[in-house]
Amino acid sequence: MKPMAHTLNMQAGQDLETPMHHPIRELLVVGGGTAGWLTAAYLARTLGPAVRITLVESAEIGTIGVGEGSFPSLRGTLSALGIDEARFVRECQATFKQGIRFDHWVRPPDAPGATHYFHPFSTPSQRPGAPELLPYWLLGAAGADTALADAVTMQKAVADAHRGPKRASDADYIGPLNYAYHFDAGRLAALLAQRARELGVLHVQATVESVALAADGAVAAVHTREAGPLSADLYIDCTGFHAALIGKALGSPFRDLNSVLFVDRALAMQVPYSRPDAPIASYTIATAQAAGWVWDIGLQQRRGLGYVYSSAHTSDEQAEQVLREHAGRAGKGLSPRLLKLRVGYRETPWVKNCVAVGLAGGFVEPLEASGIGLVETAAYLIAHLFPADGQMEPVARYFNDFMRQRYERVVDFVKMHYCLTQRTDSAFWRDNTRPQSQTASLRERLAMWQCRPPHRLDFITDLEMYPPSSWQYVLYGMEHRHTDLGGTGSLPGAHARMDEARREFQALRQVVPHAMADLPLHRALVEQLCARGAPARAAVAA
Repeated sequence: MKPMAHTLNMQAGQDLETPMHHPIRELLVVGGGTAGWLTAAYLARTLGPAVRITLVESAEIGTIGVGEGSFPSLRGTLSALGIDEARFVRECQATFKQGIRFDHWVRPPDAPGATHYFHPFSTPSQRPGAPELLPYWLLGAAGADTALADAVTMQKAVADAHRGPKRASDADYIGPLNYAYHFDAGRLAALLAQRARELGVLHVQATVESVALAADGAVAAVHTREAGPLSADLYIDCTGFHAALIGKALGSPFRDLNSVLFVDRALAMQVPYSRPDAPIASYTIATAQAAGWVWDIGLQQRRGLGYVYSSAHTSDEQAEQVLREHAGRAGKGLSPRLLKLRVGYRETPWVKNCVAVGLAGGFVEPLEASGIGLVETAAYLIAHLFPADGQMEPVARYFNDFMRQRYERVVDFVKMHYCLTQRTDSAFWRDNTRPQSQTASLRERLAMWQCRPPHRLDFITDLEMYPPSSWQYVLYGMEHRHTDLGGTGSLPGAHARMDEARREFQALRQVVPHAMADLPLHRALVEQLCARGAPARAAVAA
């Protein structure tokens, strides 16, 4: 790290009418965990040795560490970092995630009708020259009772049969079906830390006790108990909900979203499988409850369970009872961990020479695994818009605007899961359907989709975390109905290729058995990847 005196002298020079900009040569990441180490590793990999990167973290401050699900974008990030897939699966106890199954979100368990719907990661099938299938699904060409995910992709059938999305012989991060991962969050942070150090990131283990500001309001240094003052040209705040730099020191405003997304608590526990060779689910199971929902995530040796709930609609004691009932015998004798969540985001996550990444910048509950995806987005923006000459203001404005819009879209997507429910059995679900609890932008989208399905023109690709197909799967999984009698709205020529569409739906159904025969059982796939390279490592150790 550069000397403190140099930093303070540099700040003093900025009192001139024309601000002096100095090249960014030193970068300090404050805080570890997945956010800190992923950002440090990605910046080191992208920026190279021209920028010296140091990460400081405290041995005393733990991380949240229960975000065990991801979005498919993580594959590209791990590949960019030079981490091979087998190593990731082996060292992080990782498994494959092909989507999310939503149980009892539309109606209570005792009500007649479908009990669940599926959000797969694979987009609807469309061969070259073949018709788009969604309009014809809406017209009933796939069968009156066929769910969208079942009609336009084979992914749910594959996942329901406990098959993996790829074969062990496939290249890293590539497979016939789109996928993400489940993983042990603590192990992922450790793997990212190791890779970051391999890429040249310096590691300082020290507790930050205070933040010093320069005369112009920028961060001058962080003062640590063990290592004294540490200074840099650019600071990245990865201190989690503490937001020690961006919030406490710089006062960046936080937009609270509790009036839109009600959940503000989580109880989490880890439970064993009933037997060592038990099938591993290759999707997250999100089961709706009276005041929130329970996640069920299958890792290699255990399952992760957690109840995400609203403290305004239930007590911690009632929530623990719900989680224990869901866990059954597997949770006997285990103590869940209580987490207090702050749902919302910084409206200006980049202030002066400080950027917030991860929980310090914002958090939109874990329902669609947006947490790591938003870390990836922030790291990508910092790396590829990097103001190497020190002119941070234009980049900061762009970064702030981009991240705000991405948060807004994630919030709308997550809220859509709640506000379309038909449940009236508890105040939580009734309150979620109130128009006042929806953002204006979501209300506008839902109004447009009264007479037509979501189209790619409704979305700005770079600002969206979730593709149009994800919105379609959830919208129709929640049994959204159009106002017109035909069920499709104003779709020009919607009937023109009906026979072709029926043949496409039939062809998809026929290919499912072939996929089952070609794809391995999920647990077998994971075990094959874990075994890759393990004997050589053992031999070296011996």
